[in-house]
Amino acid sequence: MRRCALLFAFVSLGLPITAFAQTRTPDAAVNHFNNASKKIDGGDLDGAIEDLTRAIRLSSHLEGVNASSRSLANSFTDSSSEEIKVIDPFTANAYNNRGLVRYKKNDFTGAIEDFEEALRIRPGLPSAYLNRAAAFRALGKLEAAAKDLDRAIALKKDFYEAFSNRGSLRLDSGDANGAIVDLNRSIEINDRIPESFYQRGYAYVAVKNYDAALADFNRAVYLDHNMAWAYQGRGTVLMMKGEMPKAIEDFTHALELDPQLAWAYFNRGLSRVYMGKESEAQKDFGDCLRLRPDLKGKLAAHIDLARELRQQHKPLQ
Repeated sequence: MRRCALLFAFVSLGLPITAFAQTRTPDAAVNHFNNASKKIDGGDLDGAIEDLTRAIRLSSHLEGVNASSRSLANSFTDSSSEEIKVIDPFTANAYNNRGLVRYKKNDFTGAIEDFEEALRIRPGLPSAYLNRAAAFRALGKLEAAAKDLDRAIALKKDFYEAFSNRGSLRLDSGDANGAIVDLNRSIEINDRIPESFYQRGYAYVAVKNYDAALADFNRAVYLDHNMAWAYQGRGTVLMMKGEMPKAIEDFTHALELDPQLAWAYFNRGLSRVYMGKESEAQKDFGDCLRLRPDLKGKLAAHIDLARELRQQHKPLQ
């Protein structure tokens, strides 16, 4: 009853821009890169791809750089420069960002191709492993995703996004305790990321530590008042603890933030069944199945359970 949180890493110019200049990155390529970032912020994904493609083409014509520039390129890679066709490390960043835009457009295969190009140029680029892992995961290639996250963490010991994503992946694989270990590490590194808290909250739900789960969902809501899935998670715990009015309040708020959140309809309906509000519950179930018809069997089983537990005066756990 949860959503997987995926944290991606865009590569910005920032500090490396001086190094890029030393490899003679054309100013036009940098301009296209920056324009792409603005277009991403504005929701123009096709325009961003066009700009990043131009940045790649312009910065890929540097194979004849001198020895000092070739040495600089080596400092950005784990292999010798003779093994790569594009010397400018800027190009790897452009491929990485174009891959992320393609991911946002659900072109997961195209995204993987771009991440692989980025890694061919800069095999030591942790964000490209993180991002390729997300694309592999979207395609159901969980083993490949796990390997990429391991590699990202090996390259960057404080990569909290990779720990968070690996924790989420472990949770989906049924390893709640392993997920908690990874999410603990992510939060130790950066305790301002709401996704890490709500993911750990769901891991605590899986091991039936509801008090710890509730604390994590509260923290996620505190960090991001607009995160629908955090309210959905907190509502789930409150429902399991028998606090139905509070649970319904959280599910309702989650749906105000995201009307397409099928699980919030699912759980609000169950809470209403438990309270004997069958007509209101049926409306929720109808909305849930409209969004997720595949939940029909699971929903029927949970409705029967909610009615049985209501009669026995037992919580929905």
